[in-house]
Amino acid sequence: MRSILSLTLVLLISLLTGCATQSTYDYTAFRESKPRSILVLPPVNDSLEVGASYSFLSQVSYPLAESGYYVFPVAVAEETFRENGLTDPQEIHALPLEKLNDVFGADSVMYIKITQYGTSYQIIASDTRVTAEASLVDSRSGQLLWKGAATASSTEQSNNNGGGLVGMLVVALVDQVINTTTERSHQIAGITSMRLLTTHSVNGILPGPRAPALQRQ
Repeated sequence: MRSILSLTLVLLISLLTGCATQSTYDYTAFRESKPRSILVLPPVNDSLEVGASYSFLSQVSYPLAESGYYVFPVAVAEETFRENGLTDPQEIHALPLEKLNDVFGADSVMYIKITQYGTSYQIIASDTRVTAEASLVDSRSGQLLWKGAATASSTEQSNNNGGGLVGMLVVALVDQVINTTTERSHQIAGITSMRLLTTHSVNGILPGPRAPALQRQ
């Protein structure tokens, strides 16, 4: 009996350890580059929501600034691109780094792609979800410094188990109305942005030079 309990404990510990183990990101290039400023390009939108790129772009400056970086004002950058006939994020992402460096002089450039944005309705559930990927590149060498991805969903803390099937349908319909009328997607995008671009995330971006000393340790 004791041997069985011991084996069970070993298996449980192994399972928990395996779940907790996560590969560590290689920050060698990031640490060598030591970027102080970031130019965030308009996100490429692979979702079906037309306004996803603008919504997400409007919420990237805060988490990056809180992480200790100078972020070039996204509105100014967007206007600069527009004055030069560039409004499509795909075209902007294809610009040579040398050209971006000449115009803006940023230490690094951030590329963002939105893969999910908006509300979906699946009979007994209504889910507003935003998923985005980001990569940070040294504007001088073109070397990839960091990349990551994050997602947020309105169903993370919801519980639709009560009330049976009819109750679940009612809750889903109410959620659908709320998600549409309160611009829930924009709010969820803000959560995704925070998860993606803050130093507190697992394998997240490193603290910048303007971050508090304790955060840089």
